[in-house]
Amino acid sequence: MTTVSIPHTDVAGEPFPAARFIKEIGRGKNGARSMTRMDAHALYRAMLDGRVSDLELGGILLSMRIKGESVDEIAGFLDAAEASFAALAAPVGAFAPIIIPSYNGARKMANLTALLALLLARAGAPVLVHGVTSDPGRITTAEVLAALDVSACADHTQAEAAMARGEVAFMPIEALAPRLAWMLSLRRVLGVRNSTHTLVKIMQPFAGPALRLVSYTHPEYLEMLGEYFLTASPPARGDAFLMRGTEGETVANANKAQQIDWFHGIERTLLVEKQLQVDDLPHLPAERDAATTAEWIAAVLRGEVPVPPSIAEQVAQCLMASRQIAARPR
Repeated sequence: MTTVSIPHTDVAGEPFPAARFIKEIGRGKNGARSMTRMDAHALYRAMLDGRVSDLELGGILLSMRIKGESVDEIAGFLDAAEASFAALAAPVGAFAPIIIPSYNGARKMANLTALLALLLARAGAPVLVHGVTSDPGRITTAEVLAALDVSACADHTQAEAAMARGEVAFMPIEALAPRLAWMLSLRRVLGVRNSTHTLVKIMQPFAGPALRLVSYTHPEYLEMLGEYFLTASPPARGDAFLMRGTEGETVANANKAQQIDWFHGIERTLLVEKQLQVDDLPHLPAERDAATTAEWIAAVLRGEVPVPPSIAEQVAQCLMASRQIAARPR
């Protein structure tokens, strides 16, 4: 797929001329041409600023849904997305902050993302979980955390204070990045996800370096995101772990570990290999509802139930990388 740079006039506060972009990206999966990083940044910034008409916005979102994002496009979109909200400050210490996006929830299995976050925070790492608070038909991490008496942070000040106290900070996307929350809400209008659903899973909300836990659901995103983290993500922003999601969540599957790749600088390291079979399945919650899941997680934290080995391994690897990031000279 070729890349095209399109001349355009981008004046702050003025309607954005998006038709010429739609003409290139809207030619279907095989005929469309990708934008440059600069053009993608300009277009997504205008979308977030509300300078693209509803008709053009729908055309852009559906065109990108059909075409798929290139590395340059996802990089340009992310540049604009991260510039649309205030960055968080992490407490100074032996660990760099660990970012856990949670936008899928669970339909079939218990959602154990909260267990991962609480284990990391108990070990001393600053932990930010951000995501949606509810999703029909799914159990969200926000609901499990609420059942564990972990309240959502209403703003950056509350989130920074929670991390400073050694607690998990959960920020609804509406509190962390309101403009991105609006873009996510368009799923209810269009009936399909858009590029923003990928952006919120890979964004880095901190001013300094951090460790991003990133999951993907479709195999083609393994290749695209892998190339992004190797070639287009600024090393100064920290590292990333990339793995196949557990029903879309970034916590390791308690029954069978997924492969985890570590992207650090311009290097890619295989940290955890995919398990083909497990002889002894761990004891897991009997039901997937938030109350039952929270009760089981509390028992794990008290030491009454063992941590599933795959999650214990993920915690250990996260702490290792987080320490390394914090120790690097800036």
